[in-house]
Amino acid sequence: MFKNKKGFTLIELLIVIGIIAILAAIIFVAVDPGRRLGEARDADRWGAVNSILNAVLKYSVDNAGNLPGSGGDALVDNATDVQILGTTDDSGVGFCAGGSAPTCAGQTVDSTDDACFVDLTSALVDTYLAAIPVDPDTTAGYGDANTGYYIRKSANNRIEVGSCNPEQVAAISVQR
Repeated sequence: MFKNKKGFTLIELLIVIGIIAILAAIIFVAVDPGRRLGEARDADRWGAVNSILNAVLKYSVDNAGNLPGSGGDALVDNATDVQILGTTDDSGVGFCAGGSAPTCAGQTVDSTDDACFVDLTSALVDTYLAAIPVDPDTTAGYGDANTGYYIRKSANNRIEVGSCNPEQVAAISVQR
């Protein structure tokens, strides 16, 4: 009367596939969590670099082509050296004096007095950015003023923004 059908039901197959998927995800993360976390921080850096550059460009459009920053916090025309993007107005004073410019991996920081540091907070924050982004690696030792990002303005007003501390890639920078 009753026939015994051999095989698995659809529910049983779905449960087994779900368990295999969960185990594969755990193994994938467990294989190299440091690399995965580094990639996540680099993705955050890419987003921050793009946000900063877009904010600078939007500021320029809204202000008749003028770039943000003035006085001691001005972007310096320099095709080779970069300026560190900072977050407080008074931290630039003496910050670069005496050749004590902060380091930025793969970049030469402008070591002239107060030219290695630029604070664009007053020009960009609230209108174009919620806050100046800070590098996600809190162990990099940047301090309060140094965000871990750099900005360079070429002689023809092209702007490059980049990260001083990429982990999984050679460089993180955007230029327009």
